[in-house]
Amino acid sequence: MGRLPDFLLLGAPKCGTSALHNALAGHPDLFLSTPKEAKFFLTDGPPPTSGGGPGDVPTWGEHVWRRSDYEALFAGARPDALCGESTVFYLYDLEAQKRIRALVPKARLVAVLRDPVERAHSNWAHLRGAELEPEADFVRAVELEDKRIAAGWAHFWHYAAQGRYGEQLDHLFTLFPREQVLLLRYRELRDDPVGTADRVCAFLGVQTGLIAEVPRHNVRPDVVGRTSGPTPAEREAVLPLFAHDIPRVAAHTGWDLTDWTH
Repeated sequence: MGRLPDFLLLGAPKCGTSALHNALAGHPDLFLSTPKEAKFFLTDGPPPTSGGGPGDVPTWGEHVWRRSDYEALFAGARPDALCGESTVFYLYDLEAQKRIRALVPKARLVAVLRDPVERAHSNWAHLRGAELEPEADFVRAVELEDKRIAAGWAHFWHYAAQGRYGEQLDHLFTLFPREQVLLLRYRELRDDPVGTADRVCAFLGVQTGLIAEVPRHNVRPDVVGRTSGPTPAEREAVLPLFAHDIPRVAAHTGWDLTDWTH
């Protein structure tokens, strides 16, 4: 049998996971997959080949869904290195959580969590910049979410649902013990990137102090027109969608999330 991951960076999108993945890949005792997002645990077999939202079919085609192909991603690792991959939808997808538990129950899990309104807006801006999001109004795009989900649009379009981390953590902690999971705030990664990478290294049990830099931006070349974030009016319109979830995140983490609630 081939190698399977010892750890996963599993969420959420637009929270700096790409930057963290690339930084950890420079550690001599860690082996990070290429591609970064294998998406292996998102399906039990081949992903869809039709339907979805704009651009979903090519993205589904990127899934590494055969186990032999997934194991091959880690074939180049030293026997004593820890292997990992970074698919940001694993936290959001509750079935993916179950598949992880079934195949790699001892894996260590790392999730970076960002203010859910800011995360949703960044997600929307990303797809607008890639000329995939047809709705030019952020609030309207969020309002269309339930309709899009019912029509089978892929996870990346679920702007609000992906940011309900409390629901996702409720489920995750029925499958994995708390000590097997490291939760980080996006602002920690933004404000102290090297220190945050060291926290991940310590959690994984490898030597700290070996990562000198974490790239602050990791933007795909097809994405243009970045924005500075939601306007106050946009924030006021979307924040109620997370009103019942943010306290659940605080209960799981002990974080003061006052800045998320205003």
